Amino acid sequence: MVTVAHLVKRAVQQNEFLLEAMAKDLVSYGNLAALIKPEIEKEFGSPVKDAAVVMALRRYADGLSKTTKRLEGRRLPGEILMRTNIIDINVLKTPIFSTKIKDLYKMVDVEHGDVFNVILGNNEACIITNEKYRERLMGFLKGESVLTKQQDLVAITLRFSSKDFLTTPGVIFSAVRRLAWESINIYEIVSTITELTVIIHKRDSMKAYTVLQEVVAG
Repeated sequence: MVTVAHLVKRAVQQNEFLLEAMAKDLVSYGNLAALIKPEIEKEFGSPVKDAAVVMALRRYADGLSKTTKRLEGRRLPGEILMRTNIIDINVLKTPIFSTKIKDLYKMVDVEHGDVFNVILGNNEACIITNEKYRERLMGFLKGESVLTKQQDLVAITLRFSSKDFLTTPGVIFSAVRRLAWESINIYEIVSTITELTVIIHKRDSMKAYTVLQEVVAG
């Protein structure tokens, strides 16, 4: 059975910034209840009292606040690294491209710290590397269906000093949420056992570096 509380929760979950504001108790629940009440009544199928919506909002906000405080308290020891002049190229994943992937590794000097990540999806593939390899990479991809090409990017890596990152809930959520709150777009996310890397535009690099410092304990 659908309840008012369930419908209220679903309504506010559609807005990430509203969730953040509720978690920090920055919302007028009376005004918010008036705003979402028509939608709640439409889905509920009958009139709903204002007090019921306000109560559901307050209870959900209380849970959000407790969860946020718990997640923000889990700062794992580590460091932040930033690498500039990064490109991000997405191509259509084809049988021919899949057989050529191994040749990509010969192109980039990863032994001397160059950036190189290949992410394979069901239908597309993403290649992240240094700008200096752009011309060679585009030559390598000649004949392939290139979907997007992004440049002027940076890679910010949270390098944790233990493997707790892998088993600690909320670390990626905390990082992504902080960036979203600052209106910073994430082009790609790459993670390993001890590292979390976000690819963003260089114009957002310093702001992102600052907010992500809150995720790691130096």
